[in-house]
Amino acid sequence: MNINIKKAFILHHSAIIRREQGKYEKAKKFASRALKIIEQELGSDHPYMANLLNNLAFIHEAQSDYDSAEKLLRQSVDIIEKTEKSEDTENLRAQSSIGLARIYCAKGLYSEAENLLKSAMAIAEQSSEPDNMLITDVLNNLAVLYKYQGRFDDAEKLYRQVLPIIEKASGPEHPEVATLYHNLGGLEHSRGRYAEGEPFARRSVAIREKALGKNHPSVAADITALAAILDGQKKYDEAEMLYQRALKIFQKVYGKDHYEIAVSLNNLAAIAYQKGNYTEAEQKYKRALEIKEKILGDDNPDVAMTLNNLAVLYKSQKRFKEAELLYSRSISIYEKTLEPTHPNLVICRENYAKLLQEMK
Repeated sequence: MNINIKKAFILHHSAIIRREQGKYEKAKKFASRALKIIEQELGSDHPYMANLLNNLAFIHEAQSDYDSAEKLLRQSVDIIEKTEKSEDTENLRAQSSIGLARIYCAKGLYSEAENLLKSAMAIAEQSSEPDNMLITDVLNNLAVLYKYQGRFDDAEKLYRQVLPIIEKASGPEHPEVATLYHNLGGLEHSRGRYAEGEPFARRSVAIREKALGKNHPSVAADITALAAILDGQKKYDEAEMLYQRALKIFQKVYGKDHYEIAVSLNNLAAIAYQKGNYTEAEQKYKRALEIKEKILGDDNPDVAMTLNNLAVLYKSQKRFKEAELLYSRSISIYEKTLEPTHPNLVICRENYAKLLQEMK
């Protein structure tokens, strides 16, 4: 093997390890160097380039740089389409499709995400691998999509289908098992069944802390999910402590403008609101909104959620005109992106209706 190609393989492997450790800047440097070497040695259309592009895209995704991730994944798909069809290249295509679907979910493009996941499933079902984990990857991402769409029963069915498969293949203490428990807890949170979600969330934290250590960003994401469930049960003190702990980890790993930081600030604002600290709540909601708009754009359903929350705060302060503008904008975003029966849209409309009644 050419010594430069061997070096690229080592760099690529190092990038994957750093990504799994949550050391994203180092991972990005290794992946970029590997990509440059392979492009020089094998050409820009070699199928191994697609594999490297996917890995680099996943690093950008972890950093909430969704536009760069999408660009890299599309470049990967372009290479695969020029390559002679084989099982390996089709598996690469499926991985690119799953990655693009996650990006589209983050951007609120749910129909496009579902189409990509269904095409990835068609490829996965044709695989000859004895332990076909590609199918479980598709099913898990499809379940996440269904949760975003408010299809909670469909999501639960898929999560429960995938969980025993992952436990059998990787063992009950593997981080991927923690991801499934995290997702099941998040699903119960979305349903408003907070007590039912708490055991799942605590299990995900326990598994991931044991596997990755207490300061890994994925552990912080699990902690945030647990705190949200405790918040829903009005266990504000423990929830606030967990949010603050997660926020410190996110800020250390990601800097200032990351999606997880926006989530933590939004949740801390909600607790400040419950405690009557309205100035603090407003500041945190506004900062969360600023980050979300920067990362996700102005018309994302996640942005609409924070708009609704800030409107609730303004209404409680009798700042009716400001609340009205935010509710109106939030509903407009939801109507473009969600089904009419989605809980988030229903709640936002109810909040707006109550405001209009109070304003007469």
